[in-house]
Amino acid sequence: MKAEPIATHGGDRVAAALQAHAVHFVFTLCGGHISPILTASKARGIRVVDVRDEATAVFAADATARLTGTPGVAAVTAGPGLTNTITALKNAQLAQSPLVLLGGAAPTALQGRGALQDIDQRPLVAPHVKLFRKVARVADLAPAVEAAFAAAREGVPGPAFVECPVDLLYDEASIRQWYADAAGKGTAIADRLLRWYLNRHVEKMFAGSAAPWSARARDVPAPRAPEASVARAAALLSAAQRPLAVIGSQALACADAADRIAAAVTRLGIPVYLSGMARGLLGREHPLQLRHLRRQALREADCVLLAGVPCDFRLDYGRHVRRSAKLIAANRSAREARMNRRPDLAAIGDAGLFLEALAAKCGTIAREAWLAELRTRDAAREAQIDRDAEARGEHVNPLAFFRALDRIAGDDAVFVADGGDFVATASYIVRPRAPLAWLDPGVFGTLGVGAGFALGAALVRPGAEVWIVFGDGACGWSLAEFDTFMRHGIPVIAVVGNDAGWTQIAREQVKLLGDDVGTVLARTDYDRVAAGFGAEGIAVRTIAEVEPALARARELARAGRPVLVNVWLDKTDFREGSISM
Repeated sequence: MKAEPIATHGGDRVAAALQAHAVHFVFTLCGGHISPILTASKARGIRVVDVRDEATAVFAADATARLTGTPGVAAVTAGPGLTNTITALKNAQLAQSPLVLLGGAAPTALQGRGALQDIDQRPLVAPHVKLFRKVARVADLAPAVEAAFAAAREGVPGPAFVECPVDLLYDEASIRQWYADAAGKGTAIADRLLRWYLNRHVEKMFAGSAAPWSARARDVPAPRAPEASVARAAALLSAAQRPLAVIGSQALACADAADRIAAAVTRLGIPVYLSGMARGLLGREHPLQLRHLRRQALREADCVLLAGVPCDFRLDYGRHVRRSAKLIAANRSAREARMNRRPDLAAIGDAGLFLEALAAKCGTIAREAWLAELRTRDAAREAQIDRDAEARGEHVNPLAFFRALDRIAGDDAVFVADGGDFVATASYIVRPRAPLAWLDPGVFGTLGVGAGFALGAALVRPGAEVWIVFGDGACGWSLAEFDTFMRHGIPVIAVVGNDAGWTQIAREQVKLLGDDVGTVLARTDYDRVAAGFGAEGIAVRTIAEVEPALARARELARAGRPVLVNVWLDKTDFREGSISM
């Protein structure tokens, strides 16, 4: 890597480090503490995408990371700019998504002295990131960014944070003048001591900044499970009569390996359930993939492979897998591999690479009778959903709506899920077309990811059809970002399932406590809200309007227009018995 020319200011050192890591986008909500980072990034050809909420910036960076495997980048100003990111940052941590958050900070000499937006940011951020790096010298800015990218990708992926005080980011002449003005020209001993102190402080800040430097990206290989673990897993699966795999988001941490992982799963030949970001790994229709009655299948399996899936609440803390079954847990995290249920084999390493190695080791394990039994049950459940979708009411049956969406959405569609009951219904019916074509928040269950995820997806998949599936409760976090979609020319299609309530919560609350307090919303005209930002809004009140509205939305999106389709739903008991905690 050739040496960089002397940077005009510290912000350019940060931008050079981003460029060295092949960063194409920086998501931000502007602030004076970070302006040099933004202007320098733009000057180096990095697209600066400004949004209306700092959480959206982090969600967008999260989405680009999940879809590309390269850490996404967000930059936010000090104090409240940073505090606004905490939920999104925690969501990325729990979803094991690698991103780098650049945070502004008060001038180094004024921290702890009541400066504008000055708080101790470490206690707020450190619990939610793999690395918290507080920079004190200009020369350390690029190395700090380099370390953050490496930390985000190493081992179990996750977010990293670099705190960049404002007086390290502007040009040296301006900073020296600021400190000279602050030191004053008094002759009293106290004045002279202050000047000495500030001059010494400035020298420390710029120490080493005149030396040649280079921005570089470190090689971070994915961790691999030991060959002995692969061999033992092959033996366990080969001996099983009713093997079953559950593949989760972590298996696609190496995003560029998605097609190879899909080929490996096909070669293994065992029945498989896909969850989280792994939805779509095998395409819309694959003979090995099951979609329904997973709990029953797990109870009946005699050998279960969990690839990037912990035994948390989603598997009833491991109780879905019967005790007599052999359990193989492939996971980058030793903790998650052993969470709540000790496996017979913990293969610690990248789950996707493990699947590749396993398929190469043991070849195809054909259990045709077992697969046929599972597929027969799956088909029966699909037929029941078809019957339920035929029910008609005053407005739109959500099952019928999603059957229509699944038929109409393009082959390059990317689906972003942001909601409760409506989104959970979608997960049973909508079939992602390809690997990395489904984005949901992950284990944290965060609402409000929709606009940010869609923004990131649209930018890294230019030309793809990006759909946001919103619950009417969840969409409240994202509506202002239709301004962002308009300003940046992002033609997303948002569909809002409008049943005038927090239905997933209300279902249990009313049944158990006899009161719907706090769960009732209005049939708001979300389509008109989107239109107020300049986007297209389409209202759907009846089932007959669904397919024409979706077709029109696709047409508008292809013409470059963001669209919101506001669908009035009928109530349904499809998810009766589901839990919300």
